[in-house]
Amino acid sequence: MKSRTFASLAVVAMAALPIALCTASPALAAETSLLGELAPAADAAANRPPATFFTINDVLAKLDRQRGRGPGAIRTAAIAPTNTATDALPASKPLPPAGPEPFGLFTFRAPENGLWRKWRNLESDLAREQAVLTQCRANADTCPSHAVQFLRLIGTVKLKSGRDRLDEANRAVNQAIRYMSDFAQHGEADRWTAPLATFATGKGDCEDYAIAKYVALSEAGFPREDLRLVLGRDRAILQDHAVLAARFEGRWLILDSRKSDVTDDSNSATFTPMFALDQRGVQLFAAPYARLPGSDLEAAPAAADAGDADWTGSDAIGGSGALPGSRPLLM
Repeated sequence: MKSRTFASLAVVAMAALPIALCTASPALAAETSLLGELAPAADAAANRPPATFFTINDVLAKLDRQRGRGPGAIRTAAIAPTNTATDALPASKPLPPAGPEPFGLFTFRAPENGLWRKWRNLESDLAREQAVLTQCRANADTCPSHAVQFLRLIGTVKLKSGRDRLDEANRAVNQAIRYMSDFAQHGEADRWTAPLATFATGKGDCEDYAIAKYVALSEAGFPREDLRLVLGRDRAILQDHAVLAARFEGRWLILDSRKSDVTDDSNSATFTPMFALDQRGVQLFAAPYARLPGSDLEAAPAAADAGDADWTGSDAIGGSGALPGSRPLLM
C-alpha cells in the first residue's frame, strides 16, 4: 500500500513538473522564448561569408590607383627605421630673408609716443643750429667758439673718403665729448641735445654722441638716408645704449661712443636694437619671418608693445632704466 502510494505520487509529480516550470517562473519563460527568436538569426550568421582583413598599405595603394597613379602604385605608411646609418647631410632649413635695415632687420613706423616728441623737438633744435652754422660759414668773426670747433670737425671728416670718413667722425666726436649722464648734467633722466649745445659744454651721454656724428656726417656730405640713430639694449651689461649706424657699400657699420673703431653690425652680438630714428621719423625694428619655398608669406613685423612708454636713455656708464615696452623684439 505504501509503495503504490509513493509510486502514484511520483507519477503525479513528474506530470506536474513541466507545468510548474512554465507557469511558476515568467522570467525564465521569457528567456526561453527569446532564445527561440534568436535561433534563426544565429543560423543566418553562420551562413555569412568569412570576414575580410586588410592592411593600411592596401588601403593607401587602392587610393593611389583611384587617383590615377597606375595599377601598381604602392604607397606605404611606414617610416624609415631609426637604426639606418647614412652619411647624407640633413636638409637645410630655409633662412629668413635679410632685411635692408641695420642688423639685417626690417623697420616699420612706431606708434606716437614719447620718442616721437623727443625726435620732433630735436629736429627743431637741429634746424636752429643749422641756421647758426650757415651764419658762421658766411661770417666766421661772429661765430661762437663751440660752433667753430664743430665746423672744424666737419671739415676734417669731409677731407676723408670711403670708410675713413666714418672712422674720422667716430673718433673725433668721441674725443671731443666727455661722458656725463643727463641727470648729472641737466638734473633730469633723459635729454637729447643738438651738437652745438653738446659742444658748448663738451659733455654728453650716448645719444648726444650719436646725434653729433649723425649731423657731422650729414654736413660732410654723407647721404642722410644711409644714417640711422639706433636705440637699443646691451644685453651683456643689461643697459640701454644708443649708437649711430651708417650704410657703406651695402653694409651697415656701427659708430659707438665706447669704441674708437667702426665695427660691422654683425659683430654686435649682444646689442638688441629697438628703435631707428632718421629723416623718416621713429621706426621700430622687427625680425623677418622665414620665407618658405613656394610660400606667399611676406616678411612682416614681429609684435612689439611700444605703448606710450618712453626711452630711458640710460647707457653703459650711467642709469639703469628699462626699454620701452616689456617685450623686446626677437632677432
